[in-house]
Amino acid sequence: MTVESAAQAAYLVAALLFILALAGLSKHETAKTGNTYGMAGMAVALVATVALAIDRDVSNTGLMLIGVAMVVGAAIGLWRARVVEMTGMPELIAMLHSFVGLAAVLVGWNGYLAVEGGADKAEVAILTAQGTLGIHHAEVFIGVFIGAVTFTGSIVAWGKLSARFSSKPLMLPGKNALNIGALVAFAALTVWFCITPQLWLLVVVTVVALLLGWHLVASIGGGDMPVVVSMLNSYSGWAAAASGFLLENDLLIVTGALVGSSGAYLSYIMCRAMNRSFISVIAGGFGIEAGPAEDKDYGEHREVNAEQAAELLKEAKSVIITPGYGMAVAQAQYGVADLTRKLRANGATVRFGIHPVAGRLPGHMNVLLAEAKVPYDIVLEMDEINDDFPDTDVVLVIGANDTVNPAAEDDPTSPIAGMPVLKVWNASNVIIFKRSMASGYAGVQNPLFFRENSAMLFGDAKDRVEDIIRAL
Repeated sequence: MTVESAAQAAYLVAALLFILALAGLSKHETAKTGNTYGMAGMAVALVATVALAIDRDVSNTGLMLIGVAMVVGAAIGLWRARVVEMTGMPELIAMLHSFVGLAAVLVGWNGYLAVEGGADKAEVAILTAQGTLGIHHAEVFIGVFIGAVTFTGSIVAWGKLSARFSSKPLMLPGKNALNIGALVAFAALTVWFCITPQLWLLVVVTVVALLLGWHLVASIGGGDMPVVVSMLNSYSGWAAAASGFLLENDLLIVTGALVGSSGAYLSYIMCRAMNRSFISVIAGGFGIEAGPAEDKDYGEHREVNAEQAAELLKEAKSVIITPGYGMAVAQAQYGVADLTRKLRANGATVRFGIHPVAGRLPGHMNVLLAEAKVPYDIVLEMDEINDDFPDTDVVLVIGANDTVNPAAEDDPTSPIAGMPVLKVWNASNVIIFKRSMASGYAGVQNPLFFRENSAMLFGDAKDRVEDIIRAL
């Protein structure tokens, strides 16, 4: 067997391992196994690629550069994985997506310089003889466009998730016309480039795509950012597939298609769960006309301390905990797990209600709770638990805000209007853990804080949970 055929066989094995990785990641119980499959697939792919480079007589300098790139990349990856907090995982993933987009842009430019630029005469002759030179033009142009949109879009998502940029949507005059105009320009430029490939056309489409990626994500509000991260994951997959066509690499094509299609499907599922239009979100908020919520006076809020909260919990027979990003920031999941065990030992039925976009990444809260050894069977999705709040004695809202906001149902002018929420206000008592009365990530006030059956427990969530455990 030649090295070429062995490498292709290795790529097939790697693709199968990636499919098994996706299957494993679909369930909490098999997620670690899924990650293991993914790492094994990437290791096989890297070994096969290096073997191909050696077989194709890549220069010693080229091999050295490949080795340096692998070592540096592995070192950065291991370092970031070790030091990143779970609260920083969403922005880290957004930043990783930007790397994929940038790689696609560089591959596209390299393809242009090699073929259209005339640097690789042999490749030009082969493509011309095969009659596929025009296809190569399209691959270069489309690959650069998708990669550039992914690159800047992911950087903006990273900035919003890490609070470096405002979470409020950018509302430029005629923003929808700008987006549509950019897509029309891309289509026209693609036809032009395929007929007469010129360097200035590639420069123009790169600039247009970079601006479009920035504007698309900047126009989307913080409440929809988890969907955006998932959608950027899809974009990065299509960018990788485009690079695969340019490099004639079957594994990149298959893997990119897997990531692209699964990311798009996850985004669609999340949009349905949030009552959002899939097309609207990925088109930069196209058609969303809801303005800011009215500045209403909801009256005075009520406060409780840890001892009073403990008294309520001691008498409760049914307790539901609804966590949010604030729990992640406070690293309160371990204390919450201890509190859960203590309440269950006291005879209470304790369950968790997870909103589809709790946190800032799909599955964020599920991972945190699994990390703290909370049993999977008491962690329920919103649709599974929403009807149970009227029969619940106490709800603990720990660091959640927008996902428990009744304005989504009651205020059609709210930026989160129409988004399904956890109806915690239907319970007998609601205790809300927050540092202050500040609005949530979507920037809107929460009327829940002022309801008669609600009480605020101020302070760091981890400290307040530990105070309750001591009081119990």
